[in-house]
Amino acid sequence: MSNRRNWLKQTSIGIVGLGIIPFEGFAIPTKEDIIEEKNVGLIRLRSNENPYGPSVLARNAMRDSITVSNRYNWELLDELIGKIAQKHTLTDQSILLGAGSSEILNLVALYCSKKTGNLIIAETTFDYWTATAENAGLKKISIPLTADKKHDLSAMLNAIDADTRLVYICNPNNPTGTLCASEALLNFINEATKRTKVLVDEAYLDFTDQPSLANLVTENKNLIIVRTFSKIYGLAGARIGYAIAHPETITEMNQLHFSASGSVSILSASAALASLKDNKFVAETILLNAEARKYTIEQLEKLKIRCIPSHTNFVYFSLENYEKDFFEQLKKNNILGTKIYEEKGKWSRITIGTMEEMKEFIKALG
Repeated sequence: MSNRRNWLKQTSIGIVGLGIIPFEGFAIPTKEDIIEEKNVGLIRLRSNENPYGPSVLARNAMRDSITVSNRYNWELLDELIGKIAQKHTLTDQSILLGAGSSEILNLVALYCSKKTGNLIIAETTFDYWTATAENAGLKKISIPLTADKKHDLSAMLNAIDADTRLVYICNPNNPTGTLCASEALLNFINEATKRTKVLVDEAYLDFTDQPSLANLVTENKNLIIVRTFSKIYGLAGARIGYAIAHPETITEMNQLHFSASGSVSILSASAALASLKDNKFVAETILLNAEARKYTIEQLEKLKIRCIPSHTNFVYFSLENYEKDFFEQLKKNNILGTKIYEEKGKWSRITIGTMEEMKEFIKALG
């Protein structure tokens, strides 16, 4: 730890998790290596971050890239776009990089707001980015989730009219952790994209066995896929994500972007390239997350806290039958949670951290 602190001071950069770790293949970082918190003992279970990342390969890549940070990022971004395209069996022209998927979501909002109309979205889902669309003139139409907290695809399809410019599907959904059935989602996309743009947010898809819909964009100009390095790869703070779409759609989106992909730094791009090679880290993250998630759900249900089956690195649960003040319990135990997303049933969400962190979380609630 002392060597890592000294190195951070010498380089004067505040990049979380840039520990100097010898390259010895794959290894999950220890708790001491993961993050050096300003608030010692704080357990962060708020933002669905990967508690095990960045991977060793990504850390080393970021460290090595510091010496070339005086140069622009063009060549490296071309390489990264090429690797992402290869991963999805697409051409480079179908990929657009951004500073996290949030930048891409905002860009899509602007792109679809060129004509006034409406935006169809589930209630509840990841909707922070929709303010951009509303400010640009789109009216947001919210479609309630089903009783088991899934997208009501039939209702969303029926809500599309001549003024609909975009339909947003977060799959798996944030904050509920639910997953659309593959066949139902494919049928929805086939029908909906005949009439409007459909944006599918795959931020958490890597935690599931469901394949990406990226292969559909070759023929479908109205489908846009958004993906991120923030979750499974542990690069939330590095801010790097990307859009996948038909080349013509990417070209049109680029016209609204001051510098296409230019917001991605050399350090972030280097980390992303290294992360794409680190399949062992991804596999281990999925395994550890599944174990901690299973434990958390079992323990919450013992406390009479109803949980929705999760396909992600977070759990959605009802505090309706919990007798204590949930958020006060978190505060007293130095744990960061989120909020009440649905007043009816008092539904909240918690990120799955390490097993040790989840045991502390459960202990705080008891």
